[in-house]
Amino acid sequence: ESTDIADYFLEKDKTSDYLRRELTPLNVWSLAFGCVIGWSAYVMPSALFLPSAGPLGTIIAMEIVTLVMLIISYSYAFMIKKYPLVGGEFVYAKMAFGNWHGFFCAWFLGLAYLSVIPLNATALNVIMRAMFGDVFQFGFYYTIAGYEVYLGEMLVSLSAIGILFYITSKGISVTGKLQTVMVFILLGGILIIVGAAVLSPNSLSSNLHPMFRPITGTFTKGVFAQILTVLVTGPESFVGFDTVPQLIEEAKFSPDKVKVVMDTSLIAGSFVYVALTVIACSAYPENYSSWFEYINDIPNLTGFRSIATLNAAYQILGTAGLVIIFLSVIAAMLTGIVGFYTATSRLLYAMALDGMLPSWFEQLSGKGVPINAGIFCASVAGAMSLLGRSVLGWVFDMASVGAAVAFAYTCMAACKYAVVEKRKDIAILGSIGTALSGGMALLLFVPVEGLDISLSQESYLLLLLWTTIGVSFHVWVGLDTKNRMENEYANIEEAIKKSLENVITHEDFTPIRKFDMEWDNKLE
Repeated sequence: ESTDIADYFLEKDKTSDYLRRELTPLNVWSLAFGCVIGWSAYVMPSALFLPSAGPLGTIIAMEIVTLVMLIISYSYAFMIKKYPLVGGEFVYAKMAFGNWHGFFCAWFLGLAYLSVIPLNATALNVIMRAMFGDVFQFGFYYTIAGYEVYLGEMLVSLSAIGILFYITSKGISVTGKLQTVMVFILLGGILIIVGAAVLSPNSLSSNLHPMFRPITGTFTKGVFAQILTVLVTGPESFVGFDTVPQLIEEAKFSPDKVKVVMDTSLIAGSFVYVALTVIACSAYPENYSSWFEYINDIPNLTGFRSIATLNAAYQILGTAGLVIIFLSVIAAMLTGIVGFYTATSRLLYAMALDGMLPSWFEQLSGKGVPINAGIFCASVAGAMSLLGRSVLGWVFDMASVGAAVAFAYTCMAACKYAVVEKRKDIAILGSIGTALSGGMALLLFVPVEGLDISLSQESYLLLLLWTTIGVSFHVWVGLDTKNRMENEYANIEEAIKKSLENVITHEDFTPIRKFDMEWDNKLE
């Protein structure tokens, strides 16, 4: 049960620190879109999409995935209106199904969010290698799981993590404005390349052939299997739109608008994935007869030629195109770090308010930022970045389960409340979303011949370890909660009085809504 309700309101009145409503719809959209589009959007066309399904197979699969995510977003919009509180999926799972479910959802969702930060930070070194060779590969180095980690590249990753933590600590308004500027750079660069591709003689529609991956050698997948391969991995590409609930207490607009914000971020994300895939195969080096031949040879290439989207920008606009796409990629990496920094720190803050993490995570700075949660995120992300990209890949694959779990819990919660409120449309969409989310998770666990998307052995072991730690931690928190309950109830009456005074003197009604929610949960 929640243990810090009284302390939360009493401390709030003493310090006057609170989450501040300073984000515009554009800011929230930028944070969500920036999480959806990261480094992977630029490498997946040549690393996964084209080798698996070709351009047309990828387009069909991504449009289906977008439709699936739009269905899931209905449940998110419904639950955000019902509980417009920081914590998002954690709150929905807890209120609908109880404390254990809330903790389980947040435990895995937190890892899914947090793991993206070092992935984007270390991806800076990948793009630097492609653009500038070994310029940052200096100093001592070590090898983990076949990946070499150099001192110079460590400094690049750690600097990005540290600098962006410092900027985000300056307040949510600064964070929102920074994210919006970087998203414009990200999206602007892609639009310039797309526009130039339409007019360039070096980018021809005939270059898109073959439209599907040719069946050659040991590759025997038909069209349906090719589309399915991209389809089942596609939802991972859209993790990030679901960060919107974490920002709802800092948004200075009605929760009624979040559906539009989420849906447009999904649609824009889908456009970027499809556009980059089409560009990657529409402009390839002259010494190759087709995109298929070029993609197959990429493992033997170095420099910007080893990344199809970078090569396409060069083929279309020359050096100027390479500079434009480079800036776009850098912006994408930074928006991923900022967006998931913000979402993870708010999730940890919400868990602390509910007594599921130490109260240290509750601390807000004078700018209304969960500063200790941010310090924790930066510290863990920095440590993870030292493990190398091979290990981070295992962690991210394992953490993908967390995103599917969060989707499923949100859809199940929406379905449960929709049935009570006789909202047939949400009940149906919630049921569909639950089935689709469960299917995503199931495919990660159950190997399917020909799809090759299930978790690796290393990811399975890490998942088992993370689950064990989570269960142990929750048991410890539960025992600690039981010991503190008597003191907690002694302060409830005073907390109610102070929270009511706060509502009378402030326009923000979030505190009393939060208190009502937690008090109802205690009575259960």
